Amino acid sequence: MLEALIREGSFKWLLSKRSSFAEEVEELQRSPSAGRNWIPELSPVANIVVRRCSKILETSSNELLESFNAEASDSVKSQHARNFLEYCCFRALALSTRVMGHLADKKFRRLTFDMMVAWEAPASASECLVNLDDDLSVGVEAFSRIAPAVPIIANVIICENLFNVLTISTDGRLHFSVYDKYLNGLERVIKRMKSQSESSLLSAVRQSRGEKILEVDGTVTTQPVLEHVGVSTWPGRLILTDHALYFEALKVVSYDKPKRYDLSNDLKQIIKPELTGPWGTRLFDKAVLYKSISISEPVVIEFPELKGHTRRDYWLAIIREILYVHKFINKYRVTGVEKDDALSKAILGILRVQAIQEISSSNPVQFESLLMFNLCEQLPGGYFILETLAKMSKSRELDRGNNLVAGGSMYSISALAMVSNLGFVFDSCSSSSNPSEAGLLVGEVVVGEMSLLEKAVKESRDDYKRVVLAQETVAGVKVDGIDTNLAVMKVFAL
Repeated sequence: MLEALIREGSFKWLLSKRSSFAEEVEELQRSPSAGRNWIPELSPVANIVVRRCSKILETSSNELLESFNAEASDSVKSQHARNFLEYCCFRALALSTRVMGHLADKKFRRLTFDMMVAWEAPASASECLVNLDDDLSVGVEAFSRIAPAVPIIANVIICENLFNVLTISTDGRLHFSVYDKYLNGLERVIKRMKSQSESSLLSAVRQSRGEKILEVDGTVTTQPVLEHVGVSTWPGRLILTDHALYFEALKVVSYDKPKRYDLSNDLKQIIKPELTGPWGTRLFDKAVLYKSISISEPVVIEFPELKGHTRRDYWLAIIREILYVHKFINKYRVTGVEKDDALSKAILGILRVQAIQEISSSNPVQFESLLMFNLCEQLPGGYFILETLAKMSKSRELDRGNNLVAGGSMYSISALAMVSNLGFVFDSCSSSSNPSEAGLLVGEVVVGEMSLLEKAVKESRDDYKRVVLAQETVAGVKVDGIDTNLAVMKVFAL
């Protein structure tokens, strides 16, 4: 069948331009065993992606198909082409992401994007939808299915918001050039985070607590950081770790002993935007206020810049992300490996925000929408997402306590494992399998189905849309003079 298609020229549309698929198509033409690894139900693009996955997994396409048919439920098999493609992609990604430096691998980057391309046209009947003569692009659904399988690229909660940021200038379609630029940005910020310098005083304090440095500011004279306490103001260096905020006042030739502002314990912290100005005047909206029961008076950290307050907004968002992840850990009593996994999710979120800053300097970014714990604090149904995360964490903890081992149907890479692969070492050991949820699971994604977390995110987003609709209805009826309570009741009765 494959030889006949090639002879009839059915692959000319693939070969008309040197694309990422061209080499595989040419290899198929030359290979005498190509027909044995060709799945007739799949489109050419999907077949090529499956073939790449089979090479990573050191098996054949047909052996993968046999495994899928043996492991998948009847409901998953009902949409055979797309779900089989997901199965192959997720298994290959779970293995590939365990290799150090995978993000810098150009073949890996292209593979993840081509998986999204194939996801949009997986069946043989849909091959006409993909025209490789054009600049390939993918939509939000394909991105949301494939990207969260690689936790550094995205997660289920912020995936749609991230996609909107990446496609702000391309009419809701993601092109490889932008996607590759984003992954390049991730690679750079990972290297930068791992090479952050610090004073010997901070090093002694931080390492004794096992804290990891996430961001540093105030080291460049053109971008100072100022600490205001009462009537005193000091320039210095600001450091954010995964547990606390540190400020080192600048002396003549060195830094003073670091002051620690705890974000990990329940100290009734208040972190909010603040106004500053000379001699106590409130003129400039460029600062963050930190207040807790552990200090006698509030501390104001100022981020001077010529115009706007983007720098302050960024620091406000990442400080709150660490505060909110610990709020989640403390509220739901998350411990051990699952605690480290939650912290890893926050770390990966901050890395993604830093990468977006690198590539979107001209476009304003709402940082909170890209940080999952920030976002859950804002969404009307955000508490439900956090409850689902906590339940999943407890289930994994119980599974490990009972010494259960995942079967062959489980393929996943956790946020903790991903962060460990990036060079950040936690005390706990991560388990890459999650036997607590039925189905073919990869991290937070289930083959052919919505995971518990995806369902919680969808429900929360639906609640948010209903609230927005209610607000718009209220705004509209005020003009007409209709009772607002009645309007809101009508909306929520739908």
